[in-house]
Amino acid sequence: MKARFTQTRHRNLEETKRISRILELTRMILVNPRRYLRRDLSSRFEVSERMIQKDLEIIRHGLRLLLAHSPEGYYFEETPSLPPVRYSFSEALALLLAVQAARRLAGISSSDLAAAIARLESLFPAEFAPHLRAAAGAPGMRTGREHRQEMLRLLNLALIEGRKVRIVYETASRGGERNERVVCPYHLLSYVRSWHLIARCELREAVLVFKVDRISEAELLEHRYSIPRDFSVDDYLGMSWGMMRGGAQAPVDVALRFTPEAGRWVSEEHWHKSQRVEVEPDGHVLFRLHLPVTPEFVNWVLYYGSRVEVVTPESLREIVAEEHQRAAGLYGQS
Repeated sequence: MKARFTQTRHRNLEETKRISRILELTRMILVNPRRYLRRDLSSRFEVSERMIQKDLEIIRHGLRLLLAHSPEGYYFEETPSLPPVRYSFSEALALLLAVQAARRLAGISSSDLAAAIARLESLFPAEFAPHLRAAAGAPGMRTGREHRQEMLRLLNLALIEGRKVRIVYETASRGGERNERVVCPYHLLSYVRSWHLIARCELREAVLVFKVDRISEAELLEHRYSIPRDFSVDDYLGMSWGMMRGGAQAPVDVALRFTPEAGRWVSEEHWHKSQRVEVEPDGHVLFRLHLPVTPEFVNWVLYYGSRVEVVTPESLREIVAEEHQRAAGLYGQS
């Protein structure tokens, strides 16, 4: 009996893993069409090409999605839509409340949210409507960021369909200069309450990071592009802190000593892939990193004020000391 239970449990685990793999396969092909060949997918999931082929057949025939193949990789002839899903009362209510809460978040299309709310409300009997609206609370405040929503919708569509985009971009430097350029979107990333587009810029002939809120105009073009197989967001951002890349700066060893109170909070978060945390006998926290010292990282250190001391490198120590001295000067202190 125990052996039979073990076999059943193992079979269920394998089925769960396969379902998860098929869902991830579908997502990867949808987001990056014509990028992945069978051998790429086999390597990504660490299974045989034969197993990947079986998974693709399930996507094509079981899910009835129009999966096609080109020399560059797999793609969908049409953007797939989800099949109908049945929910229990509690599940539908939980989803409805979550979608209502999403009204307060920037970067989510209000029209898409309205459609989702209407569909979820339709699952309930009509007499439930007043109670649902009371439970969900008053509609969220308008974010005033419809422009951002439209940009994100268009850029996501460009990613899915592999189409270039003509944008008008306002640079942070050079007095907010506006210029027109054509970009090939590679990735959209949310960071510190802002959305950023990683894309190849045909004007600069390089992969750059664009803040979505600085894109004043965007037009979806018919010209197609493919994301290079060897492109990786992690590799592109490298050892940088946040979204600001180190450029020509070489990574250096950084050591920061935090007070016990600040150190407890800092050590609970994952800030950088190189971070190492050491708790000293007196409760102070030594935070070690290996990264380029960018203005973004300096600002992060300055945020902690007197609760952190730069131990190394000396160059960063001097920058932080000078900034604190300038700040003190604003209050008549030296």
